[in-house]
Order: sequence, then C-alpha cells, then structure tokens
Amino acid sequence: MEYNMSFPRELNRVKEERIPTVICGGTVEYHGPHCSYGCDTLVAEGLIKKLAEKKEIMIAPTIYYSPSSYAVADETSGTVHIDEEVFESYLFGIFSNMLDAGLRNIYVVIHHQFEQESLMPMTLSYMKAAKRATMRYLERTQGRGWWGSENYASYYENLGGGDDPFSWIKVIPTMSTEVQNATGYDHAGEFECSILMALYPDAVKLERLGDIKHWFTESAAKANAELGNKMVEKSLEYLEKTIV
Repeated sequence: MEYNMSFPRELNRVKEERIPTVICGGTVEYHGPHCSYGCDTLVAEGLIKKLAEKKEIMIAPTIYYSPSSYAVADETSGTVHIDEEVFESYLFGIFSNMLDAGLRNIYVVIHHQFEQESLMPMTLSYMKAAKRATMRYLERTQGRGWWGSENYASYYENLGGGDDPFSWIKVIPTMSTEVQNATGYDHAGEFECSILMALYPDAVKLERLGDIKHWFTESAAKANAELGNKMVEKSLEYLEKTIV
C-alpha cells in the first residue's frame, strides 16, 4: 500500500489500526564510478518494498535530497547536499502534517552514514524534527503543561509503546548493529555493492571500477549477489521485527 496511491478510506484504516507508515530517507550521493547515485535510497526502498510483501505497511513517498555531506567527494562529484537546518525545517513540516492527519505509527528508515547506528547529521535531522514536531503538536492540541496534567499520569508506564507520543515517529537504520556485525557494512565496497546488487542489479556496474581509484571502493571487486541476498535476508528479519 502506497500513501500517494491511497484514498481517504485507506488512510483512515491505517490510522484506526495503527498500520506502520514507512518513509525511506535517502540521498543523492557519489558512490564511486560503479554504483548509482541513489545507492543509499535504493537499498532502503528495495528492503521496504520486500517488507511490504511480508507484512502490511503504508509506504510514504521517499525523501531523496538530504544532508548527504561532501565527506566522500566534493560538489563537482554529483552529490546533492542539503544544509541540515534547511532539511530539518522541511522534515518538521512533513512530520507536523502527518501528526495533524492522525498518523501515530511512523517509521523513517535510513541507509546512510549509519555505521553501528551512529548518529550523524542526516539521522539527527530526522530525529530532531520528529521530536520538535511531536512536542509542538502536543502543546498546540493539549496546551502548555500537557505533560504535567493528570492525563499523563501513566506516562512512564507507556514509554516506548503506542501511547507514548515520543514513539509516534521512529528513526531506524536499514541494518541494525547486530545485522551489520553479522554481514558487514561499508560505503560502495564489497558489502554495500552486494546488497544493492541483490536488490537492483542494474544499479551496480563492477566493470567500471577501474575508471578511478578510491580506497573505499577497492573491496567492491568481491561483491556478489549471494552475499547480497544474505544481507537482504538478515535486514528483513530485523525490519520485520522492529516495524510493528
């Protein structure tokens, strides 16, 4: 089920049954001469589309342009970097509208600079925008002092659950630390090329590795679909368990 192809009847059921609404958070980023610019986004989208075959979710439109950073290559490389403050404001608007619409089970799934689930600028932008939008929504709809009111006497009992307002929007990686340790994780090397190859074979062209030498792409020559399928399987197991 896709948000942009749905109608009010479908959206109402998503809200009533708290069916997960999933947003893939992506980038347009240089990944060497052999990987497509959409690599990070395609990994997230490919996994979420496969997850939709296993359980009911609503897939919201992907957010492509983001704070990808120029850490890998400069502005002439084709990377599109959006300033973090601008991006966070944009996300704040999206999340605020989703909360106003009544969505209460939103997941943002990211595959970018999430080694060992470290909190880098893009991830932090999503997290900050989610908390800001939630706090502003609660103050606007319930008034200042909402948390201290008797309505929230069970706040600590509900932490992490569906009645915890700060769990309405969750930001998670495509691959948890556990999954990364079980398979491997890199940037445009053996592991990322393998999972991308398993999901979108046309997005990897290993024969172009020789176009330019990078230390981070040298291992890509070992990429293979068998490893990629294992990474997909492990990632899906984690996502199926986490997105509930």
